[in-house]
Amino acid sequence: MSSFRKRALDEFSQHRAQRFYKENRPVSEFFAQNVFDQAKMRKYLSAESYEAVQASINDGKKLNRNLANQIASGMRSWAVEMGCTHYTHWFQPLTDSAAEKHESFIGKTKGGIFEHFDGKALVQQEPDASSFPNGGLRNTFEARGYTAWDPTSPAFIMNQTLCIPTIFVSYTGESLDMKVPYLKSLESLQKAAMGVVSMFDKSAKRVDAMLGVEQEYFLVDESLFLARPDLQACDRTLLGHTSAKDQQLEDHYFGAIPPRVNAFMKDFETEAYKLGILLKTRHNEVAPNQFECAPLFEESNLAIDHNLILMIMMRDIAAKHNLKVIFHEKPFNGVNGSGKHCNWSLITNNGINILKPGKTPNKNFLFLSVLSSVLRAVYEHHYLLMASTMSLSNSYRLGGNEAPPAVMSIFAGSTLTKLLKSLENLNFDENVTATTKDKLDIIDSLPEILLDNTDRNRTSPFAFTGNRFEFRAVGSSCNIASTMFILNSAVAQQLTRFKKLVEELIAKGVDKHEAIIKVVRQYIIESKNIMFEGNGYSKEWQEEAKKRGLKSIVNPPEAFKAFVEEKSMELFSEENVLTKRETEARFEVMNESYVKKLQIEARVLGDLTINHVIPTAIKFQNTLIDNVIGLQKVFGEEKVKDMSKSQIELIEKMSYYIESIRQNAHDMIEARKVANVIEDIAEKAEAYCKTVAPYMDKIRRKADKLEMLVDDELWPLPKYRELLYLDN
Repeated sequence: MSSFRKRALDEFSQHRAQRFYKENRPVSEFFAQNVFDQAKMRKYLSAESYEAVQASINDGKKLNRNLANQIASGMRSWAVEMGCTHYTHWFQPLTDSAAEKHESFIGKTKGGIFEHFDGKALVQQEPDASSFPNGGLRNTFEARGYTAWDPTSPAFIMNQTLCIPTIFVSYTGESLDMKVPYLKSLESLQKAAMGVVSMFDKSAKRVDAMLGVEQEYFLVDESLFLARPDLQACDRTLLGHTSAKDQQLEDHYFGAIPPRVNAFMKDFETEAYKLGILLKTRHNEVAPNQFECAPLFEESNLAIDHNLILMIMMRDIAAKHNLKVIFHEKPFNGVNGSGKHCNWSLITNNGINILKPGKTPNKNFLFLSVLSSVLRAVYEHHYLLMASTMSLSNSYRLGGNEAPPAVMSIFAGSTLTKLLKSLENLNFDENVTATTKDKLDIIDSLPEILLDNTDRNRTSPFAFTGNRFEFRAVGSSCNIASTMFILNSAVAQQLTRFKKLVEELIAKGVDKHEAIIKVVRQYIIESKNIMFEGNGYSKEWQEEAKKRGLKSIVNPPEAFKAFVEEKSMELFSEENVLTKRETEARFEVMNESYVKKLQIEARVLGDLTINHVIPTAIKFQNTLIDNVIGLQKVFGEEKVKDMSKSQIELIEKMSYYIESIRQNAHDMIEARKVANVIEDIAEKAEAYCKTVAPYMDKIRRKADKLEMLVDDELWPLPKYRELLYLDN
């Protein structure tokens, strides 16, 4: 070995050893080091400003703008010490992603330059509002919009930039982001939940929605990704025949994590810990190259911010490993798609999970009150909740046998179902006597912990799992706030109604506990049609759901209409989460996003077929023709008749596929031209769904047939067998 190579290897080994020590310290030593959390606030803020921020976070009090300069100064000092050169208002426009405009800390005086960050820059900024989806709330020439600091989500450092979580509103005050309606829904839910909790627990002062988000994703080798124009532009393969081996052996799920993937996971977990993200779980998912990570529960506003941060960070870390992360719900045909399982619960400030049954009758009364309100809320707005998960990308996943069905149902488990049935059958009519002891005995029969008594139903979109609900229909690429604000609002509406109904009964002289059970029973009866314990994939359930009046999602444009139905509008207005104008704007944005994404897919598919697939197929077809002609010349036409017959049949079959693809591509382009002149965006979305999308399926089927006929060396795109198997 040369001295140069030996020295290089020694240096590399030393570097790896240093990196190993640095990155394999106990997580507790570096957890949240890039977050301006309470510990850093105590260090860098005055006592007065620290208390003001804590009051805003814990009690929802408005922050005194006079203290903003002190807070900004402390935040800047910490950020500069950490190596930051810029700051940004980090916000969440209606794009399912995050946005940021970086500003330098640099200021100038006569004496030179200095780092500067004042309260005004912390509290408010003015990005261009017209360039983000707004549904007509802003004209192009009306560019002004505002970002405003959200103190409930701590500032953090990413890429040497101080990121300050903010809301995003128009010049006239309308919401232009995902965060504003979500924060409003949390406020509404907190108030409504406290109204019910205070009937049982006078010590509680606050109820918070808690969230744990299981994030599924695919990994693809970067070089193969770059060789697929459809993956680059659409995050999904528009063509591609299924691999002979994919997930049918069920050997990938929970299997050994490939070393290359494990290295990527370790790196992004380390960075996630630095940002205060409580990642707990990692594992192989069902499909090849599909994986999952999941954090511990945390306050839901922070959980949503953390999920977006995680997605951004995972993409950056993957690039360092020559990988591409794909969050699309259905990037590969024929194998499982990806979602976010949203585990949702409600916890009081003194640590009581009110969706967990307790040892005492009083705690079980509270549990049943909240549980029945959630059941009633989901039943009341079942179609809106499912519609909120709908997008072009999630439409490829929902309703398949690897994802929740496209119709809402709630799974409660055998133990809880038995209890709900007993409460339903208990007669509280005035002519029937029922002692308090009888009622308490029924409630006492509820097990203390349901975790071991509740099975898991993978086919249920909304399942109770012992001490929380798991909403499984949410897509893997979306901002969770777009769906969870509706759940929060619907539950808040029913909790408010629950308390009102109980108070009305008490005012009529009904015993408090009896009044509570009466309303619980009423809610159980009213929402019984949403309860289902069986196989949600079965044809029988689809038919049964229709009989029960449960509306199934047909397609995205149809689902979007749920937002502008009168009942939905009333919910948003009643809970003060969206105005009529804001709701109509979001309806327009959803349709616009659907149209634009489908336009992109159609254009990419047209390019792939016309400029890649068809020329390659013709080239191989000509090779076959030349071969047949050559055989006939050498051996004579009669002698090679049987030999060439199969090749001629193959040539004819390929001709049929080529012409079919060419014709369907032409018809798809013509359908787009017709749809594009439609001015109403909702009508345009429907036209794209009904007249453009069907051609894409037809083209794919024929192109995938050609893939299996054309010489492998000629085929212009990496195949599934290459895309779905990372080297170790």
